[in-house]
Amino acid sequence: MKIVYMGTPDFAVAPLEAIIKAGHEVTLVVTQPDKQKGRGKEMQMTPVKECALRHGIPVFQPVKIKEAASVAELAGYPADIFVVAAFGQLLSEEILSMPKFGCVNIHASLLPAYRGAAPIQWAVINGEKESGVTIMQMEKGLDTGVMYCKRSVPIDKKETGESLHDKLMAVGAELIVESLPKIERGELKPEKQDDSLTCYAPRLTKAMGLIDWEKDAVSIERLIRGLNSWPSAYTYYRGKTLKIWEADVVSESCGGGTDSEAKIPEKEAGRAEKIPGSIVNVERDFFDIATGGGLLRVKCVQLEGKKRMPVKDFLLGYEVKIGLTLEGVCGTGMEEF
Repeated sequence: MKIVYMGTPDFAVAPLEAIIKAGHEVTLVVTQPDKQKGRGKEMQMTPVKECALRHGIPVFQPVKIKEAASVAELAGYPADIFVVAAFGQLLSEEILSMPKFGCVNIHASLLPAYRGAAPIQWAVINGEKESGVTIMQMEKGLDTGVMYCKRSVPIDKKETGESLHDKLMAVGAELIVESLPKIERGELKPEKQDDSLTCYAPRLTKAMGLIDWEKDAVSIERLIRGLNSWPSAYTYYRGKTLKIWEADVVSESCGGGTDSEAKIPEKEAGRAEKIPGSIVNVERDFFDIATGGGLLRVKCVQLEGKKRMPVKDFLLGYEVKIGLTLEGVCGTGMEEF
């Protein structure tokens, strides 16, 4: 098939590579404009643009895909179908109806659950047991079109947003390559979404990573995993941003708990008043923080301006005492960190 491919981040690279390897003719790649990144503010190409250039495929980077000039540009490239994967802009009805087989989207959730911009991370944050990929026909609504096929992926107990992203990226590449010839031959029966079962996955922001220690340890631990690797969960240590990259939920008694929970000895459980955000136990390889429900055992951190490190290395250079309270709202510096 002749294909116009639309995508921007890493998630969209593997499907593009798979489509090319399968022998389809990608006549154009559409991606977001280059952006300044890093402290040097150097212009950086999107991962999808880099992939397209490696394969000698023309690249189009519209600021606004719905503008008349952009629509006219798209119309100049032959295509049987448009394939979209995390492109980052909504398409107009004029664009959606342009190719013979319309536009299909590689969506990183089991629709109708988690429509929206960040389905991977929200599935982890909300403690879902599985996620997956849906190949769907695009329409005017946000991820509301009919579904061609799905493939589920279990979410492991210590799954992060990054690790689930990589799993779903690979599944998306497999599923789109399997689906395209079946769509062309009319072999896939479209399934309408049940709108009563939907939930939304809003766009991630850096601000949502600020840990609220009044919440329970289970919710905080899921937030840490879900926002790994971006935008990351963080708190404040002596006025500086402290990212928390790895933590366990601690059971305050020696008995009970789940397989994923760490244990804290009973003799340690009462050593400090459990004010949410306060340090209640410090050991060589970790420290425990009181929350609104249970304790959180912190194992890997990154202080503002420093590299990520195990807690045992952090404790060699920074003082962490029982009774110290980590602030939920304090200071600035997140933008540069």
